[in-house]
Amino acid sequence: MSTPHDPYVRVRGAREHNLRNVDVDIPRDTLTVFTGVSGSGKSSLAFGTIYAEAQRRYFESVAPYARRLIHQVGAPEVGEITGLPPAVSLEQRRSAPGARSSVGTVTTLSNSLRMLFSRAGDYPAGAGRLDSDSFSPNTAAGACPECHGLGRVHRTSEELLVPDPSLSIREGAVAAWPGAWQGKNLRDVLDALGYDIDRPWRELAPEDRTWILFTDEQPVVTVHPVRDAGRIQRPYQGTYMSARRYVTHTFADTRSRSLRAKAERFLTSEPCPVCGGGGLRPEAMAVTFAGRTIAELAALPLASLADVLSAADGGGTARVLTADLLARIATVTELGLGYLSLNRTAPTLSSGELQRLRLATQLRSGLFGVVYVLDEPSAGLHPADTEALLAVLVRLKEAGNTVFVVEHQMDVVRRADWLVDVGPLAGEHGGRVLHSGPPAGLAQVTGSATRRFLFDENPPPVREPRVPSGWLRLDGVERHNVRGVDAAFPLGVFTAVTGVSGSGKSTLVGQVLAGVLAGDREGTGGGPEGDGGPEGRGAPEASGDSGSSGRAVALSGCASVSGLDAVDRLVQVDQKPIGRTPRSNLATYTGLFDVVRKLFAATDEARERGYRAGQFSFNVPGGRCETCQGEGFVSVELLFLPSTYTPCPDCHGARYNPRTLEVTLRGLDIAQVLGLTVESAAEFFAGTPAATRGLRTLLDVGLGYLTLGQPATELSGGEAQRIKLATELQRTRRGRTVYLLDEPTTGLHPADVEVLMRQLHGLVEAGGTVVVVEHDMAVVAGADWVIDLGPGGGDRGGRIVAAGPPGEVAGAADSRTAPYLSAALRAR
Repeated sequence: MSTPHDPYVRVRGAREHNLRNVDVDIPRDTLTVFTGVSGSGKSSLAFGTIYAEAQRRYFESVAPYARRLIHQVGAPEVGEITGLPPAVSLEQRRSAPGARSSVGTVTTLSNSLRMLFSRAGDYPAGAGRLDSDSFSPNTAAGACPECHGLGRVHRTSEELLVPDPSLSIREGAVAAWPGAWQGKNLRDVLDALGYDIDRPWRELAPEDRTWILFTDEQPVVTVHPVRDAGRIQRPYQGTYMSARRYVTHTFADTRSRSLRAKAERFLTSEPCPVCGGGGLRPEAMAVTFAGRTIAELAALPLASLADVLSAADGGGTARVLTADLLARIATVTELGLGYLSLNRTAPTLSSGELQRLRLATQLRSGLFGVVYVLDEPSAGLHPADTEALLAVLVRLKEAGNTVFVVEHQMDVVRRADWLVDVGPLAGEHGGRVLHSGPPAGLAQVTGSATRRFLFDENPPPVREPRVPSGWLRLDGVERHNVRGVDAAFPLGVFTAVTGVSGSGKSTLVGQVLAGVLAGDREGTGGGPEGDGGPEGRGAPEASGDSGSSGRAVALSGCASVSGLDAVDRLVQVDQKPIGRTPRSNLATYTGLFDVVRKLFAATDEARERGYRAGQFSFNVPGGRCETCQGEGFVSVELLFLPSTYTPCPDCHGARYNPRTLEVTLRGLDIAQVLGLTVESAAEFFAGTPAATRGLRTLLDVGLGYLTLGQPATELSGGEAQRIKLATELQRTRRGRTVYLLDEPTTGLHPADVEVLMRQLHGLVEAGGTVVVVEHDMAVVAGADWVIDLGPGGGDRGGRIVAAGPPGEVAGAADSRTAPYLSAALRAR
């Protein structure tokens, strides 16, 4: 029986997702690592069960009137959990923070810096002392009235908002407006206001064009929609918003990266002429510390900021405040983030960087007796920074806390006090705890996929590096912290780009190289969605006639390019979501859903009823359940509580109406087919070539455990990236293609990495070129060519330290990667 001071967290009967009635005891006050292949159930145990239960208990302890302010967590599928303290979760969040969120606000370091300026700043003669809010660009007291604290002013023009004046408003002349219903609403409101939305834009009166695009008025009118698709739409009150107002508000406030990027296309940006980019009122910008304004200090890399504060002279108050700032900055820099500045906006940070910033903040919080649950804290970390991460995790434990970590990095696993290995495989073939005990005990568990990697058993065979078929050279690269670099990428081989966090890897590969190959003068690669195709699929093709032409010279990010004539196509495979709503899923993204719907439409029952393929889509009226509009769930309004969601009372989550579900294909209805795993679907559709090719590639990249209808919002970044890769592998045309991948092993167990690498090396064998930004030294050791950036991050990085075959780079004197690469080569 459990006691109030039970030294174990005891889980009984865990059934969340694929967990198979799991019982496990995990000691408190330890660093415990959860391992297993992707989809094995480790996150379901750590986050979906243990953390979710801790949150549920906390939620139940809160007064009912306050619960509406808290994000509700459903009860996990578990019999009982005892010995569970309060829990704090530090996940790899996929959502994008707001534009006003920054490194300073995430870590609260900005608060301390503002206090330093308020209490110990050097004020102009006769100036009154300002409170700390006056030094924040996010408050009314501090924000520059011209740019509202953003530091830059974004302006637009009629030419930007209406690129084709020959179109009418109904035809989409105002390109900056949103699509779908929102855009139609704005057009209908204009129509109701008496404007002619069918005349070409250029024929409208100048004063009308100005009002439509730039007014700050927001009139409300009654809109009478035109009967659409046989449905009667009732009149409603519509509010007008000008194109400028829509674009500027979207750019400033949206959390969607894609919407923000679209809005940015209709704006020009320049430093605010009033505050000079500082974002503050003149009276705040007149105060200095150590001879610099708060905006100047916030723009420094944290490592440089620490140097300035350490050298500053000051009295008692200043000394106390700077000591506190230095101690907190030290924790952030210890985690390898000293290259970040306080004013670096949060949307530009990776999920791994955000998690480590929050971890640094927690380390200074002084909490004890808490369970910290972390999701792959080593993601995006160079091996040189992993040691510092481990030191921080150990300090959290020594402060009296329990640290649970979901992790794939074997260096972290080896340092754990306790190991919970889940498996043996993914999905329905996983969900069991294979080992719970000290890591050394895993050596006796023959069914574990983790075992051979933890104990370096059966390393992959050594392969001689391939010989390049040509070179793509970028000379004079100038972007962010990459300054004056000449980079040569070999063609027809596998290249790994390495370096510590912030050294310039993603800038060089994901921005400059991608931009050059895509023919993008802004050097941003395939645009806001990464790949330039529908929902991030595909990519723009690079022209094959550039060589070192003037077009190449004009490309943003580098002075000149040579070798483009040897490349026909770019494919950039990133970890961005494959869709933004649950309506987008594995089947819709890969195109498999089209095949499935056609198969259902071809059945005798469907033909007799006159059903076409559209009948079997849950996204359009006809076959879908109209109660939930094909969502599978409905919102329930609760008195004094936030809305909650429950399975649809009519379709019970199936998404379709009963008539559609009556049609079956070899005994399964459309909802049941979408519920099949990729592995099961490969057997079910074995005789259908149009389906088997796509399913085979999904199996080849290790995604057999996902269901066909798995919502895009439930996929990890690594899963999304592998789905994109599988979609590309289905293509028959490859040829002289360059594939760019940014940390493709993030979120992957070493066994899954082996599967992925076989596919990537297969692309090279088929005549392609693969370039990966990577921290996994096992992957780097198996590359043909390595480009190592550094030596440090931020201002201390941005140059090529070494380039060559792995064995050559492993011996580079100035490389922080070299000793870890050398060890990986010895292990082979």
